Amino acid sequence: MSMIKNMDKAQVMVLKEQVSYQAGQVVSKTLAQNDALSVTLFAFDRDEEISTHESGGDAFVTCLDGVGKITIDGMEYELHEGESIVMPAKHPHAVYGKEQFKMLLVVVF
Repeated sequence: MSMIKNMDKAQVMVLKEQVSYQAGQVVSKTLAQNDALSVTLFAFDRDEEISTHESGGDAFVTCLDGVGKITIDGMEYELHEGESIVMPAKHPHAVYGKEQFKMLLVVVF
């Protein structure tokens, strides 16, 4: 059984091209999900967000395109293409598209 889903294997790809922007939406594409790990691509249209919440695992975010705002414990951080941040487990955090913004999210439980 395959552990990675929703993408071709043994093929070179551009990761940010694996999820598309949609007007007025946050689009997600799950690549892997189990009890220990979650890997998801996201595409945020400008001004779209995932509101404040907490996760049971550390969440590693890498910006693939655009500019996003990550809020952790009330502190705001701006992410640009190629930059990453860790949102610690059990700390309130939110994600906002300052402009169109794509990210890779890896949560380790």
